[in-house]
Amino acid sequence: MALPPILQDRLRLPVVASPMFIVSGPDLVIAQCTSGVVGSFPSLNARPQAMLREWLTRITEALAKHDANHPEAPSAPYAVNLIVHRSNDRLEEDLATIVEFEVPVVITSLGARTDVNDAIHSYGGIVLHDVINNTFARKAIDKGADGLIAVAAGAGGHAGAQSPFALVQEIREWFDGPLLLSGSIAHGRSILAAQAAGADLAYVGSAFIATEEANADDRYKDMIVDSTAADIVYSNLFTGVHGNYLRGSIEAAGLDPNNLAVSDPSAMDFGTGESSGSAPAAKAWRDIWGSGQGIGAVDAVVPAAELVDRLTTEYRAARERLAGL
Repeated sequence: MALPPILQDRLRLPVVASPMFIVSGPDLVIAQCTSGVVGSFPSLNARPQAMLREWLTRITEALAKHDANHPEAPSAPYAVNLIVHRSNDRLEEDLATIVEFEVPVVITSLGARTDVNDAIHSYGGIVLHDVINNTFARKAIDKGADGLIAVAAGAGGHAGAQSPFALVQEIREWFDGPLLLSGSIAHGRSILAAQAAGADLAYVGSAFIATEEANADDRYKDMIVDSTAADIVYSNLFTGVHGNYLRGSIEAAGLDPNNLAVSDPSAMDFGTGESSGSAPAAKAWRDIWGSGQGIGAVDAVVPAAELVDRLTTEYRAARERLAGL
């Protein structure tokens, strides 16, 4: 099954930038889209809820202006991430705003709901649902998602524990629709590898934290640059769901990364960003910084456009190398 036109006709690079809590905002999304990759942000980043309308207005107007000035290189589409979980008390309001603005791509997380998918399909939008295993993948498609994001081991944020090769292989045995792969992708070679493994597009997050447009503390950006895969800790303490975090930020919060408690998954709270269960007073995603294992490829804080340029050059070089083998 071919990718829908919206995910192939206007992409310079086969990449969707993942929505990062707090970090992704209008500045980063606009820079990503105008550079030729799908930019995205979580709806919960726009606080209070009324700000979501302001963000969508700003993004749509900026992309329309870019397209008018650069008809030879139109912007890529943008996406909004919805947390489809009972703890998200903004879901209905955010969904109504998304429908009003006819957001072209919606990424759903932590649950799959037919009514949400139907609302997005009503205006022609597409739904990509992120999953960490094959069971969740089947449930998402059964409930009407158009495509899947396989969140494999090594991904930033709420990552799975399965090898990307195993996860993509199991999904591709029954699903031929749009498939994205997430997990340690911060180099052009890795984008090509994701496609070789069976994915259509790569899902890139952590590398964009170290960009000038990212809404991240400068210490966070510097830690991304200075860290490697060995500095990533996998824990469910901070939100109730397992994810990958920077060791240095955990230590800065006064915790021992090697002896973290286990949190109660039922205590998840993604609506406020507060840590849950037995987590410390620090707020998850603000004081404890998420990151994937691929950050060894990130060596400087640069504009998002420069990062996309680097990834594009590396991707093309990797393709040429394989063609010459």
